[in-house]
Amino acid sequence: MEGRAGPNAHIYSVKRGDETFAMVYTGATSQFPIYDGQMVQAAGRTSIVVTEDGRRTAAEHLFQRATAPAEVHVWISSLDGADRALAEGIAQSVDVR
Repeated sequence: MEGRAGPNAHIYSVKRGDETFAMVYTGATSQFPIYDGQMVQAAGRTSIVVTEDGRRTAAEHLFQRATAPAEVHVWISSLDGADRALAEGIAQSVDVR
């Protein structure tokens, strides 16, 4: 599902039925970070990693580019259990080209 987030910006949601697993913002300036956690840089992106119940979860990712869109921000929804793991996998699979 796609929506507008402002001039030259878009926001996408990754859903199964009514359940949102991840969100993707593309535009000039994102609101990264939205989660509190450890900032890690790897694989061409900056990620926020949080620890929940002894498990590390990559909760959001920011890709910065020289061309439009300047920023691609991906974050997971607040879910539990297997849905949380699936959301993390979806967010980590985003490949900005």
